Amino acid sequence: MKNTPDYKKFFNDIINIKFPEKKEICSHLLAKSNLTVLDIIDLNELLFRNSSKENSVFNQKHRSYNESVIYQILEYQKKNRLNNSQLAGHFKLSRNTVTKWKNLFPV
Repeated sequence: MKNTPDYKKFFNDIINIKFPEKKEICSHLLAKSNLTVLDIIDLNELLFRNSSKENSVFNQKHRSYNESVIYQILEYQKKNRLNNSQLAGHFKLSRNTVTKWKNLFPV
């Protein structure tokens, strides 16, 4: 059994305590039975959109992506017809990371 955080409970607690006004905005994501990494990124963006630049930079340095998430991000690029720069900007990645992923994980 893999120990993973209960992100639904985590985000529900944050919404109830800090952001009750954003409950309805996030409800469609929290209604899912399983949250994907992309859902978690979306929830984080919805809740902490106005955080400071230095907080955003610090948090981005500590993100990690597994193989399935990388495939989802690359599928998102294909589905939305984004170039590497647009995808990198959307997910706050470097363009070099996107290029590396495309070479390592062909879609």
